Amino acid sequence: MHKMQIYFVLSIAAVAVASAALRSTGELGDAPVVKSPQGIVYEAILPDRPFFKAGSMTRNVRGTITAMTARDGNGVELTVEFSDLPTEGGPFAYHLHADPVPEDGNCTKALAHHDPFIRGEGTPCDASRPETCQVGDLSGKHGSIAGDHFHQTYVDPYLSIVQGPGSFFGNRSFVLHFANKTRITCANFKLVESAPPYNNGTGIPSAVQATSAAPIATPHDHVPFVGAASTMGVSVFFLCLTCTAAYLVGDIGNI
Repeated sequence: MHKMQIYFVLSIAAVAVASAALRSTGELGDAPVVKSPQGIVYEAILPDRPFFKAGSMTRNVRGTITAMTARDGNGVELTVEFSDLPTEGGPFAYHLHADPVPEDGNCTKALAHHDPFIRGEGTPCDASRPETCQVGDLSGKHGSIAGDHFHQTYVDPYLSIVQGPGSFFGNRSFVLHFANKTRITCANFKLVESAPPYNNGTGIPSAVQATSAAPIATPHDHVPFVGAASTMGVSVFFLCLTCTAAYLVGDIGNI
């Protein structure tokens, strides 16, 4: 009985460690801090007509997201403003999405969250570790929206407004959601102001934390081999820990 208890405890510990490792990061690792030059501004403005109209909504939510390089050059400063939000269905979430909104205004066609490091949505974003969240999960990292008016300015160091890194979103969109994930409205980002040519020796902005390659966000991407290897590594760790537990149990039984 004592041997079984030891084996059970060690097995539970192994599962907990393996689970934590799996949900701590994306298949391609954590998002790096990205440097960008000053003088670049993107803006997304919500249209007059809502994609989905329900409840207290008499017209579309009004809102803009303005993005510019952070003052220290690390990441992006976002100014987010919404008004005329519905009186029910909150708290509201908003995210950067993988594709732009087509001319017909169909927010569904913006596809999934912008997720260049292939983290997925199975585990909620941990705001205390934003580098492990989906790059596009803005409300997950910076807070959801309550009330009928919202204004917030913050810096997200894991975003880029310079083409090159997977964290670039200037050719993408954002979507505003009800709490049940229904899409209310959406808008594309457009370049408002550009900067002089930026050359750091590679032609693209450099990352504070180096990565082997700049992942490109497409919702149809195959999970790359590096991700499979990462998952396999956790599985091997779990197997080894289980084998060690079995050995210890057998050893204790011989005492």
